[in-house]
Amino acid sequence: MSGKVSTEKLWGGRFEAATNRLVEQYTASVGVDRRLAMQDIRGSMAHARMLGRQGVLRAEDVDAILEGLRRVEAEVADGTFVWKDELEDVHMNIEARLTELIGEAGKRLHTGRSRNDQVALDFRLHVDEALGQWQAYLGELIHVLASRAEEHVRTLLPGCTHLQPAQPVSLAQHLLAYAWMCRRDFDRVADARKRVQVSPLGAAALAGTTYPIDPEMVAREVGFPEIFANSMDAVADRDFVMEPVFCACAIMAHLSRLCEELILWANPAFGFVRLPDAFATGSSIMPQKKNPDVAELMRGKTGRVYGDLTALLTLVKGLPLTYNRDLQEDKEPFFDADTTVSSSLRLMAAMMAEMEFVPERMLALLRKGFLNATELADYLVAKGLPFRDAHHVVGRAVAFAEEQRQGLEDLPLETLRSFSPLIEEDVFTVLDYHQAVARRCAPGGTGEGPVRRQIADLRAWLSG
Repeated sequence: MSGKVSTEKLWGGRFEAATNRLVEQYTASVGVDRRLAMQDIRGSMAHARMLGRQGVLRAEDVDAILEGLRRVEAEVADGTFVWKDELEDVHMNIEARLTELIGEAGKRLHTGRSRNDQVALDFRLHVDEALGQWQAYLGELIHVLASRAEEHVRTLLPGCTHLQPAQPVSLAQHLLAYAWMCRRDFDRVADARKRVQVSPLGAAALAGTTYPIDPEMVAREVGFPEIFANSMDAVADRDFVMEPVFCACAIMAHLSRLCEELILWANPAFGFVRLPDAFATGSSIMPQKKNPDVAELMRGKTGRVYGDLTALLTLVKGLPLTYNRDLQEDKEPFFDADTTVSSSLRLMAAMMAEMEFVPERMLALLRKGFLNATELADYLVAKGLPFRDAHHVVGRAVAFAEEQRQGLEDLPLETLRSFSPLIEEDVFTVLDYHQAVARRCAPGGTGEGPVRRQIADLRAWLSG
């Protein structure tokens, strides 16, 4: 399986024998890291301009390099660029093609840098662009959730704890809970971007360079506000990837919880939603089925994003400083997380925009779980009964009503007074479910006022 390869290695000066083809296949990364091509070209252009400004390269060489890189960029964009596995990675492929196009000047581009700081810059640029997309998709989902909430400020459904009926809430409050989770996801991504937007170019292989470079100029050229502080840290760490993938895990966890609720709500036992045809599938054997496959798959894909984070943490945990070839394996977990998060956010926004809610079914189940029991207890407390005694009184009333297969609001006043003489005619106002929700008007509560304030706050943030 050995034999001299046709393409000369750019690092092959001290080697006499050819690389074994199995080794070439095993170590090649161009099949994966070619996704960094545009960022590699962008970084190389910034590097070439900086070398020219600093007098390291002649102006005519810089002009030739920039023109050549533009031609390479066009080839990559229109799909005519020929990728070669034997050139190992995206950097070597682009540099080799550049040299083919412009000759000797192409060989001068790599002056004052290493593939170690080069790939770190390329990857940071790629991650930063991806995080910007995540923020845009999160903003769209928040907009959809706020809009659907505004439609259902007065729609009530059973709020649950332990998945058991607890207290009535508005559907708007329920949907806004997810909007606020997404808002925090947005802020978390924005904060992570500050640590991604740090240019490592100039760290070279690990120890910096003897050339009179200007790393701050490179950072300005690529749009990063900061440069590295330590050359070894700049090329060795991958926390600028791990932190965004953690953000991806948090996003997917929130989406997965919403998916779980949609799956339950679509079940006829709940019947709270009717799935849009465009976001459901059928059964190959059972004609009546309408399956929530999108939500199920999104819930399932959450696990693979958790796996991406685990892969990255495991990848770096035992690496001595500085660069190790292991780090070649850092791209695929992020690419996978990026693809999954981006597609999931877009799908969820589109699906929620078309989701059909069934308020009458929500109200029907609301009446079956004694969700106004807490209201009766608070009523008795307001009449002067200690809460623990009120809790006991209401518990006996609920047990009686359950035995009679009635709701608390259906019991005659005389029956209710048999549990406490403090109960009077006004109790039926308290037991009304809409009144129960309306009274929760403290900030952040499910009452109409606080819910409309939440929607206004989110809209102001979205437009800001």
